[in-house]
Amino acid sequence: MVHAARGLWAVGKSYAVGAFCPAYLVEAARNYLIKHGCTEFILIGEVTGAPNVITIADVNEIGFQGYEDILRDEKKIVLRNDVVGLDQFSDVVIFPGRYPLDRVFRLLNPESHVTIDIAYDIDDLSAILDLNNRIDFLVISTSSKFFVKVASDDIEPLLNLAENINAKYLLVKENRGGSRLFDIRKNEIEYVTASLGTTKNSVGVGDVFTAVFGTFNGNARDAAWRAMQVATVYSQTTWPDDLQRDVRREFQIPIEIVRSLGGSSLPWHSRQNLPIYLAAPDFSYKNHKEIARAIDALNYHNFLLRRPVKENGEIPQNSSPNDLLAYYYMDLNLLKKCVLVFAIPIERDPGTLVEVGFAIGLGKPVVTFDPRCENENTMVISGSVSYSSNLDICLNATFEALTEIDRKSRE
Repeated sequence: MVHAARGLWAVGKSYAVGAFCPAYLVEAARNYLIKHGCTEFILIGEVTGAPNVITIADVNEIGFQGYEDILRDEKKIVLRNDVVGLDQFSDVVIFPGRYPLDRVFRLLNPESHVTIDIAYDIDDLSAILDLNNRIDFLVISTSSKFFVKVASDDIEPLLNLAENINAKYLLVKENRGGSRLFDIRKNEIEYVTASLGTTKNSVGVGDVFTAVFGTFNGNARDAAWRAMQVATVYSQTTWPDDLQRDVRREFQIPIEIVRSLGGSSLPWHSRQNLPIYLAAPDFSYKNHKEIARAIDALNYHNFLLRRPVKENGEIPQNSSPNDLLAYYYMDLNLLKKCVLVFAIPIERDPGTLVEVGFAIGLGKPVVTFDPRCENENTMVISGSVSYSSNLDICLNATFEALTEIDRKSRE
């Protein structure tokens, strides 16, 4: 909620906040939000039984972020009976929680323009289907458990949901792969690119995107592009004043120019069509944590990762030259089927470096993740589209290279 509020403050938007909050945090939350553009703080209910503390394993979202809501099983939501004032607002952005959505909707003006981000605490479709004709914009993130459950393999269930509740738009935020805005009534798609840079903190970026998108004065397409700009800036700084300054600069750029600047656009469901060859000493008898981390990150972002050692098998010790040749051809054929090589040449693994050379010779893009800086060689560095010891940088490069391949395949 506070992330969303700071995004609205950065764009100069007046807003009010309706919140569920532990009693001991109410005054601090109200004071903080008022200093950041909030005109009214409405306490809808109280959170009891939990300290309101969440741990996060990966703030940059290189892979699974690992959110842990402390004492989540003890948490209870107590809805107040004297809530007034929610019916005065024409534009409403809702982030679900463990509170009863239907009761909160009864407090809103039936004519309100409602945007709801269903990435949070939505277990099944019925909770949304009951809100027929009440929601204008349906928003979800590919990193949410609900998306993975309902639409990881096919976007159609979400499109059907949006159509069944008479929503006007479905916005799918696809992390580093940009976003897709589905116009349900016109059956059109707007592809909103992601501008990739150094991620300082990914926590709250999606909330900022949703808040700006749902309250923007203009059409939905322009709203999605402006929301992307604010979310991008939010990911690159943790200083509110810098956020506000940079957002104001971004908004000086006309929308038409923003659309033409390019960026990463790689829909979740297209990634499985772009196989990646893992060039690495991915052996069972090795314990390379850096390789495991990279694999987890690529799988988290729904890439089709082809692992030759796992698919074609490990070469037994003391194998004959003929046996070695069979593995050589199997691995080489697999490499040729892939559109990109992600290389991790730990310990200057000779097989990995040969695979890098083959890929360069075949004209395939190579992203080299060298976590121990062991291969700072002219051929490796210059031959790779990206060479870095930083997995975040390598992940961005993978999205950018595959975006270009995907774009060319559709031309």
